[in-house]
Amino acid sequence: MVDLSSTLVKQAKRTGINHIVRLSAIGADAESRFTVGRLHGQVEKLIEESGIPYTFLRPNAYMQNFINFYGPTIKNQNAFYLPAGEGKVSFVDVHDVAAVAVKSLMDSDRHTGKEYDITGSQALSYEEAAEILSYERGRRIRYVNISENDYRQGMKDVGRYELSIYSTIELFAISRSGYLSKISPVVEDITCNKPVSFSQFAKDYAYSFK
Repeated sequence: MVDLSSTLVKQAKRTGINHIVRLSAIGADAESRFTVGRLHGQVEKLIEESGIPYTFLRPNAYMQNFINFYGPTIKNQNAFYLPAGEGKVSFVDVHDVAAVAVKSLMDSDRHTGKEYDITGSQALSYEEAAEILSYERGRRIRYVNISENDYRQGMKDVGRYELSIYSTIELFAISRSGYLSKISPVVEDITCNKPVSFSQFAKDYAYSFK
């Protein structure tokens, strides 16, 4: 990520790009103790040092992860399996992230130099998310809290590479700690619309959980 971004930023500077809006991640920091935060932080630092005006968007975990990553077992087993404990997460819909990105690009003077944590309006545990999915789908969908070792083995079995597995397990560890439960007003402040609720997300994507 850092090498590719370095090449991109150098080319942006050569071609006179005058504003970079970068999709980063919540907790981004070049000195972060967890891999995803550290890598995103290092890329942010590259952009800052380039001198190109920037806006950094730092979304929390996407609601769409329930489709893209947990969807197959939700559809086939009415359950999803994660080492997330009871930690709460302020999941955000990707449409809200996109809306903030558009505003940042179209009104660059207002948003230049800003770093925006982007979250939903409520923090939910995965158990609570499962309850909402169950209600909206009309059938019971379970969240099964598994060990990190079981998760690691499951990811190896489906071909995920080691760094990806390690960094994902790190994210679930900080999720268990409550670090991802913070709620930011950024979506409403910038777009003048309330963030999509998890219930609305479940309604909008009901077809994905059939």
